[in-house]
Amino acid sequence: MLTDRHESNQRFKKHNRFLEESLMQEAGSAGAVGKKLVRVLTGKHEAVPPVWLMRQAGRYLPEYRALRQQAGGFLDLCLNPELAAEVTLQPVRRFGFDAAILFSDILIVPLALGRKVEFLAGEGPKLEPLVDAAGLAALRDSLDERVVAPVYETVRLVKGRLGNSTALIGFCGAPWTVATYMVAGEGTSDQAPARKFAYYDAEDFQRLIDRLAQASIEYLTAQLRAGADVVQVFDTWAGVLSPEQFYRWCVAPTQKIVEGVRKAIPGAKVIGFPRGATAMALPYVEMTGVSAIGVDWTFPRMIAREILQRRVPVQGNVDPLALLAGGPALDREVDDVMKELGGGPLIFNLGHGILPETPIANVERMLKRVRG
Repeated sequence: MLTDRHESNQRFKKHNRFLEESLMQEAGSAGAVGKKLVRVLTGKHEAVPPVWLMRQAGRYLPEYRALRQQAGGFLDLCLNPELAAEVTLQPVRRFGFDAAILFSDILIVPLALGRKVEFLAGEGPKLEPLVDAAGLAALRDSLDERVVAPVYETVRLVKGRLGNSTALIGFCGAPWTVATYMVAGEGTSDQAPARKFAYYDAEDFQRLIDRLAQASIEYLTAQLRAGADVVQVFDTWAGVLSPEQFYRWCVAPTQKIVEGVRKAIPGAKVIGFPRGATAMALPYVEMTGVSAIGVDWTFPRMIAREILQRRVPVQGNVDPLALLAGGPALDREVDDVMKELGGGPLIFNLGHGILPETPIANVERMLKRVRG
């Protein structure tokens, strides 16, 4: 009888959580039209574009550094909902960005699939390398709820503390980029280990990509249900692939993710960021179905305007080093983005993450110039 009562209580709690998430999603959808970033993702032009920065919550902020010391390890910070929510909100409070992006890491997914992941001070992420079929077979069929539940709780906490005009962005790493870390066990300069794996054993590598794509659908869908307005797929290492490999390992899995997320949540807004894929950006947009494309600082803005922005909103693309330098160089960079891309649907951003050494005064200068 006690067992039956426990199971009944668990079902009741699960049902209540489902109703709570459904109501939150409906409320988020109703309020989304008031958020500038969401409006742009529907194709609308804003004279003053929404602004957020990749890695906007991070080491360039003294309040982040203080909280990081309090948390201990980096993963401890990512998986502590209260602290992760606070870090997510810090740059919004300081700068008034138009969006908060969930503070987490793309390697939460392999961690939740059963791989060992750790972050060593001064060395970056270290993983248990996945080098053969045995490693692939050891992956979980679905995400470990014990790992990802704190991330979803962070989303709920941030959503409840954001103003009605500020969007919340969730994210995942694209299957190709996550696979590069899983295969090598760390970041490398050219991602050769994963590329060789894909050439030597395309069948098993395809299984890895498929597993990651399905996990990403599950992960992003849960973030949206928890309260995220938008999600972004980071494909940081898309630019190292040949055209043939790009279609197979970047475009196809991203298309699968977009379709899977929208099957669960019709109309979901998904930003794609295939860094370095200048020559392949147009087919990426046309085939994946993303709501917007992020372009890095090497992407010619005139081409982004004429080829991409006619189809989808564009996000980017100030050089992070220009932001670091500040002064007239930063002013010229900001002005050029606004001149070339400001006439269409634009999300003003960097071409990659903000650098840890970036002066806060430079971020303030950039925002003042954009909002002018």
